[in-house]
Amino acid sequence: MNVSPIAVSEFASTVMAVPPLARRSDLSLDVEENRRLIRHMEAGGIRTLLYGGNANLYHVAVSEYRELLDMLADLAGPDTRVIPAIGPDFGKMQDQARILAQTSYKTAMVLPLGGFTTPAGVEAGLTRISETAGIPLTLYIKSEGYVDVDTLARLVDRGTLIAVKYAIVRQDPANDPYLRRLLQSVPASKVVSGMGERPALVHVRDFGLAAWTTGSGCIAAKAVMALLSAAKAGRAEEAQRLYDAFMPLETLRDNISLIRVLHDAVTLSGIADMGPILPLLSGTPDADMPAVEQAAKALLAFENSLVQTARA
Repeated sequence: MNVSPIAVSEFASTVMAVPPLARRSDLSLDVEENRRLIRHMEAGGIRTLLYGGNANLYHVAVSEYRELLDMLADLAGPDTRVIPAIGPDFGKMQDQARILAQTSYKTAMVLPLGGFTTPAGVEAGLTRISETAGIPLTLYIKSEGYVDVDTLARLVDRGTLIAVKYAIVRQDPANDPYLRRLLQSVPASKVVSGMGERPALVHVRDFGLAAWTTGSGCIAAKAVMALLSAAKAGRAEEAQRLYDAFMPLETLRDNISLIRVLHDAVTLSGIADMGPILPLLSGTPDADMPAVEQAAKALLAFENSLVQTARA
């Protein structure tokens, strides 16, 4: 695992993969299957792995957290940054921050909590958590009411936050006054689009965000890295062709469940067996599994075609 100090330029250098987490039938961590998925993503060029919502860290026991951190640090290659999630509630974050303080991780992402928060409370809480862990945090924003722009800017200026994962869904991602206000106070180099490929081109091209987080890119890592390159270079036709390859699986994730569909899609693709998903979630509905399998295998076939082309 890459344990060097984080340079802001890192956020623009790689799409940030958000993988599922492999477990055995008894729900214990499956080291070898997680290794298989990590090697696949690294082979495609991804160099930042964010274990958060898709890994269902909302439901991970604090008693398992150190084992999880140690496993990921051991499995990731020396050039791969790993960012674990914490929270979403303050009490769980406190316990996890004390564990993080004993490790070499350089940031952790705060999972969003709906309700029972105020912007002032978020500011005070994140400041305490960052101090306890001894590292700056990455904040995952999914609603405007969680924290206002001025508070967010103060947290970045103070060094409490090193990055923002922006994931407020808009019908038209190009029409986003909150994001435009945010970028007047927080450098775009520290803001990562957090909703997969669907708004990624708009966020990178029109708003100048550093990069984006990807779920489907865990299956098609080389393709998603090629998409980042094409988007930043303004190669519109190439970017659109790559983008279109992600949409069938992304649409299923949007329509059924972002987390559950990706978990099963990785297994059905044959890359690695993710095993059961941790409760309180459950797997993709049986009726939807054939469509998920078809989309996952089609995306992997597209990925393999790029690999073969690169080798030719």
